[in-house]
Amino acid sequence: MSKTSAATNAQATAHSFNKILNQSKVASRSRASGELDDGTKKLRRMILVEGIPSTVDPTLRPRIWKILLRVTDIPAQTFMEYVARGPCEVREKIRNDTFRTLATDRGFKERVREDMLVRLLDAFVWRNHDRQETHQLGFTYVQGMNVLAAPFLYTMPSELEAFFCFSKFIEESCPLYVQPTLEGVHSGLKLLDRCLKIVDPELFAYLRSKNLSAEIYAFPSVLTLCACTPPLNQVLQLWDFLLAFGVHLNVLCVIAQLLLMREEVMKSSRFVQVRQPQMPRRYADLKFSPMRLLRTFPELEALPVIGIAVTLVRDLPTELYDELVRHPYEVKAS
Repeated sequence: MSKTSAATNAQATAHSFNKILNQSKVASRSRASGELDDGTKKLRRMILVEGIPSTVDPTLRPRIWKILLRVTDIPAQTFMEYVARGPCEVREKIRNDTFRTLATDRGFKERVREDMLVRLLDAFVWRNHDRQETHQLGFTYVQGMNVLAAPFLYTMPSELEAFFCFSKFIEESCPLYVQPTLEGVHSGLKLLDRCLKIVDPELFAYLRSKNLSAEIYAFPSVLTLCACTPPLNQVLQLWDFLLAFGVHLNVLCVIAQLLLMREEVMKSSRFVQVRQPQMPRRYADLKFSPMRLLRTFPELEALPVIGIAVTLVRDLPTELYDELVRHPYEVKAS
């Protein structure tokens, strides 16, 4: 496809998105009913098939994210009151993380200053300090929350909008991912192992033979919903998909990344046995373990990852997929 025709297609897609956004106010969806209005269904379908052409119309992504998150109320006074309280009780913990948030991404650093991250996270802690008595789950700052906040500050036109979108996302989409024990993250990692065993038993067995479970190699990717894997523009495209269809699908997106590097992973220690058979096996496995590859995933490519993740859904038993859907937010009865 030529650059001209690609640009024309992107403009046509942007026009279609704007048409949906302008036709009617997209209604909210309750998790209990699971019902989606027609506008949201169209948005989701277009995100999956076409993708959001944010380079043609930069206003699309923030508007669509707010609809997908059902963020309609953005009271500036409330946010300013939280900010006016100053440092929260875990400010030092926040500052220990914020300075290294997406540190290698120049575009992010140019748009999002550290003080913006600190301010948003302080305000989030204050917000939930006030809400503790009325909500089942409490929230404070935990590891990884700085990286989860980053895409919102980068995408939204204002700190105010970023704050309310981030808060809604954390409190409703993945509340168990940010509990002090990271309960949802560890559940996601266990589910990743179970899903991988079904969709690719050979790769699963190979990794297990090297004593590699998802807890060891996939923790950052599950914790941050892949936001730790550059480049940022691909992360945002992946998040379009996750916000549209559910953050639970991130587990399958991590598996998709594994499958894209499957050949290299499977070859990672065979190389030792062929080229240097004289080396003791323990030393060979240590030096040429698949973990050398898995420690840093290759640069993210959102479209192939999404495509593979969608096909993996069909391979999972209904009960397992239902467990996957619920693991970021459902509190299990004790």
